[in-house]
Amino acid sequence: MTPDVKICGLTTRESVTAAVAAGATHVGFVFFPRSPRHISLDAAAGLRGLLPSRVKAVALLVDAPDEQIAQVMAAVRPDVLQVHGSEDPARVADIRRRFGVETWKAMGVRTSADVVAARAYAGVADLLLFDAKPPTPPAGEASVPGGTGIRFDWRLVQNLRLDSRWGLAGGLDAHSVGEAIRLTRPHLVDVSSGVEDAPGVKSVAKIEAFIKAARNS
Repeated sequence: MTPDVKICGLTTRESVTAAVAAGATHVGFVFFPRSPRHISLDAAAGLRGLLPSRVKAVALLVDAPDEQIAQVMAAVRPDVLQVHGSEDPARVADIRRRFGVETWKAMGVRTSADVVAARAYAGVADLLLFDAKPPTPPAGEASVPGGTGIRFDWRLVQNLRLDSRWGLAGGLDAHSVGEAIRLTRPHLVDVSSGVEDAPGVKSVAKIEAFIKAARNS
C-alpha cells in the first residue's frame, strides 16, 4: 500500500506548486500564531486556489473555537480540518458534525500509553495522525504541538489496527520516510520541518525528494 503524502505548513506559491507537481495528495496550512508556519486567511485562500481537485487542502488548528473554524472554512474552503490540540473525542465529533468535512485528530506520542489513549478517537476522527510529543519547554515558554522535527519510536505503532485510518508524522524526511513506511504501513505520511531549510522556510528540492522517497517505498 502506497500511503498518501501530506506536505504541511506551506506558506508560499513556490512550495505549493512544488508539492502539487511532485505528487502530494494533501497540503496543509497552519492557523496557529505561535507556529513559524502560521499563515493568514487571505494568504491561505490564495494558495488554496492553486490546488487541483486531486489535492486536498488541510487546515491545521489548535484548540480553535467554532468562530475561528467558521472563518477558516469560509475563507479557505479546506477539504480537511486537522485538530492538533487538547480536543477530546466529543469535541472532535462535534467539529466533524458541525462543519461537515473530513476531520483528523493529531495525537502526540512518546510511550505506548499515548497510543492506547488514541484509541478513544478511533471511529470518531476520519484519520488519527500520530506525531511525536514535543518536549517540555523551558520555564516561562509555551509549547507547540507539532512541527518540531522530533521522531518517536515507530515500533509503538507497528502492526497497528484501528477503526480509523491513521497517519505518521514527526521527524520524517526523505532519508527516513521509506523506513517508516516499511515498518509501520500507515495510510498517510505527513512532513513539515523535514522539508525545510529553516523553520517555516520550505525547500522545493526537499519536498520533491520526500515525495519521491515515499512513493518508492
